[in-house]
Amino acid sequence: MAKGDSIVGKLNLDFAKRYVGESVFKQVLNYLEGDPDTNIPRLIRVAQKITPVEHHKELAGTLLEMYEENPSIHNYFNGIFHEIDRGVRDRLMCNFVVNTMLLSPSRRKQVEEQTGTHVPITLLIDPTSACNLKCPGCWAGEYSKHDELEPELLDRILDEAKELGIFGIVMSGGEPFLYPYLLDMAEKHNEQAYMIYTNGTKIDDEVADRLQKVGNISPCVSIEGWKEKTDARRGQGTYEKILAAMDRMHERGILFGASITVTRENYQEVTSDEFIDFLIDKGVRYIWAFHYIPVGRTPNTDLMILPEQRAYLYERTRYIRENKLMTYVDFWNDGELTRGCIAGGDSFFHITARGDVEPCVFVHYAVDNIRDKSLKEVLGNPFFREYQERQPFSDNYLRPCPIIDVPDQLRQMVKNNNPHPTHEGADSILSGEVADFLDKRAAAWEKIADEIWASRNRG
Repeated sequence: MAKGDSIVGKLNLDFAKRYVGESVFKQVLNYLEGDPDTNIPRLIRVAQKITPVEHHKELAGTLLEMYEENPSIHNYFNGIFHEIDRGVRDRLMCNFVVNTMLLSPSRRKQVEEQTGTHVPITLLIDPTSACNLKCPGCWAGEYSKHDELEPELLDRILDEAKELGIFGIVMSGGEPFLYPYLLDMAEKHNEQAYMIYTNGTKIDDEVADRLQKVGNISPCVSIEGWKEKTDARRGQGTYEKILAAMDRMHERGILFGASITVTRENYQEVTSDEFIDFLIDKGVRYIWAFHYIPVGRTPNTDLMILPEQRAYLYERTRYIRENKLMTYVDFWNDGELTRGCIAGGDSFFHITARGDVEPCVFVHYAVDNIRDKSLKEVLGNPFFREYQERQPFSDNYLRPCPIIDVPDQLRQMVKNNNPHPTHEGADSILSGEVADFLDKRAAAWEKIADEIWASRNRG
C-alpha cells in the first residue's frame, strides 16, 4: 500500500471510530438523562476502565468519589443534564469524552513514537489581537493590535491539530469575537471542543443563537468582581454588558464559564460566597482563576497577590469546590492537580495572532512562527523540549510556575535557547526591577508553600 493510501485509510478508520463512538455516546447521554443519580456513577466507572491514560483513570476515580460523597458535586453534574441545551451538551461532551479522552491518546502516542515529539492535549490560539477594551495590566496588551491569523492559516492549524490528536482548542486574544471567521471555523471543525476567553461585550442575541446552533463552543467571560471593580478595569458599562451576555447564554442553555484575574485588591471579593453564588445564578458553570502576572500592558507588581493572600486562596479554592455548584480552577494554586506547570507543549502551548509560537500565554518568547512551519515541526522546537525536560520546575507542586515561583528556571531556558521576545518589553520579567521583585516574591511564597506542602503530605 502506498504511503498516501495508508494515510487516507487511517483517517477513514479514525472517522469510523469517531462516528461509532459518538453515536453510542449520544445514546449513553440519553440513558444518563433518564436517571442521572444511578447512571452517572456507572458511566464514570466505565470511562475509568476504558481510558488508555493512567492519569485519566485517576481523575475518573477522584470524580466518582466526589460525585458519590459530595452533594454539591452531585447536584452540579445532575444540573448539566437538566439545564444545558441537549445539542450543546451532546456536542461538547462527545468531543471531550470520545475525541479527547478516548481517541486522542492513541493518535498522540503514535505521533510521539514516530517523531520523538510530545503532543499536548490542548492548543491555545489568538485568532486576532484586536480588542474593543483597553484593560490595565492585560497580559496581551503589548501585542500589536493589527495582527490576525488569515482564515486559511487558522483552518490549516486546526486540521493539523486533529491529525496530531489535538481536539481541545482554547481561543483568546485580543477579543476572539471580533474575528469574523470564528464561529464558521468552530462549525467547520465540529469534532473539536472550543473554549473561548471573551470580554462578553460582543455576545448579542445573534451570536448567542449561533453559539447554541454550533454547539461545540463554551465561552468563558472575563469579570473582575462586582460592578465597581469590573468597570474600573474594563471600562464604564462593561459590567452590565457582561451580565446581559450571561443572561442570553443562560436562556439558551449554553455551557459557559467565567475568567477572573485575581489581584491583591479583589481576591476576597471574587471568592466570596455572595459573588460565587451570584455567578451560579447567572448560569456560570466553571471559573478559571488567574493570578495577576506583571506582563503585557503597564505591568504593575502592586497588583500581585501577597504570599499570605495566596495561602488564603489555596484554602478558599478547596472550599468553593466542595460547597458550590461550580467547577473552580486556580491555575497557580492547583499545581497538585496538574503535577506542576503544563505549558511548553506538555499539555498546551500558545500561538499568537502574529503566528509566534510561545510556551505559555504569559511567557512572551518564541523560536518559531506557525506561518513558516507545520504544527508538528514547531512542537519539536528546543525551547519546548527543555521546558518538558525541566518539568516539574519544583518538587513542591504549589510552586509550579517558572515566572513567579521559580523564576531562575525561565531565565535559564531563555538563555539556553535564545528565543526572541514577541513584543517590546517582554524581557522585563527576566531582568530589571520586575525581575528583582519576582525573585523576592518567589522566596517569600516558597516558605509558606513548603509549610502547606509538608502539612498536606503529613495528612
